[in-house]
Amino acid sequence: MAATDKVFAGSLPGLYDRWLVPLIFEPYARDLAGRVAGVQPRDVLETAAGTGVLTRAMVARLSPETRIVATDLNQPMLDHAAARQPDPGRVVWRQADALALPFEDQAFDVVACQFGAMFFPDKVKGYSETHRVLKAGGRFMFNVWDKIADNEFADVVTDTLATIFPQDPPRFLARTPHGYHDVARLREELGSAGFSSIAIETRKEISKAASPRDPAIAYCQGTPLRNEIEARGPPGLEAATQACAQALALRFGNGQVAGRIQAHIVTATR
Repeated sequence: MAATDKVFAGSLPGLYDRWLVPLIFEPYARDLAGRVAGVQPRDVLETAAGTGVLTRAMVARLSPETRIVATDLNQPMLDHAAARQPDPGRVVWRQADALALPFEDQAFDVVACQFGAMFFPDKVKGYSETHRVLKAGGRFMFNVWDKIADNEFADVVTDTLATIFPQDPPRFLARTPHGYHDVARLREELGSAGFSSIAIETRKEISKAASPRDPAIAYCQGTPLRNEIEARGPPGLEAATQACAQALALRFGNGQVAGRIQAHIVTATR
């Protein structure tokens, strides 16, 4: 993982929330929130909360008595999430590194993480921290994207950018969001962190957008892929975005577009 893969600052939080969240994150957030609600937790920690799509889904599903602490490494993402939360008193927002959680041992019934584990530079350390703050019998519920070939919009964008920058293709999407899909590796690293009961389900969804330009903007301008595109210079961000929009239109049509997305949903019990 490149150092810039974890940087969500400047205009990225707003663009990410506007374009990417409805495109790919909302159905998985609803699913994960339902799983969390199913165990009726009293204390929930969210790591890598981003702009709060899972946080909002959990607030809608969990009892008002449930304590929800939402954390993220990037303060700008948390600021955006807090501003969007309609019931701010339900959530404690705290900047925190998932690899060094500032909480006592066995403090939470559930730790939830929506598409954040891929960004942990040391997966076992991050999982060990989660294990530490979970109560006995507590659950770590999270999801990670499957390989990029099973996520069609991201795959088209990555292939298109490789034709624009053939000497140094921007690989953020394949490298990090879709670079941690091996189920055997997930089980091994969770086991190394102390989890003994691990269930993994692969879930398909359909991503929809009003036009092919929407996913092009979402990926090229609303993720750290933008940093890679801008660092490469000409033809520039807008030209690269437009080229991706044209490639998506060629594959999926010029009107409303729909593409397959796929992720693994993991429940690990302490």
